[in-house]
Amino acid sequence: MDQKYPHVGVGVMIMDERGQVLLGLRQGSHGAGEWSFPGGHLEFGETLFETAVREAAEETGLLISDLELVSVADERRYLATDGKHYVNIGLKAGRFSGQPQVKEPAKCREWRWFPLDDLPQPLFEGTALSIRNYQAKRIYQP
Repeated sequence: MDQKYPHVGVGVMIMDERGQVLLGLRQGSHGAGEWSFPGGHLEFGETLFETAVREAAEETGLLISDLELVSVADERRYLATDGKHYVNIGLKAGRFSGQPQVKEPAKCREWRWFPLDDLPQPLFEGTALSIRNYQAKRIYQP
């Protein structure tokens, strides 16, 4: 029997000067129809911060910097539906430049800014967990 292992996903919270976060409407993969931070898989040999910078640029065209760790979470909602288990790492960008663009239209339909107290539903599990941990000022909550 083949052993299954969790994947490592990295999501990055990008917040504008009004305190709104950037979310994209996912399509074409697990979590389709859910709103998510920019992010993706940690690649072999890459640091968490390198993943966040790369994924933000690939998906939105934004250049991000001044990253901090805000969340580590067990993402298991998709076990039954997609057979996927992730350890989700949430990072927050302290700075960004550029305007968000849909750079990968097969993966994301649109990017929009939302206030933290008025988020769209449904949220992608990793994004929801990162926001929960960020607001609670706790890196990890089982």
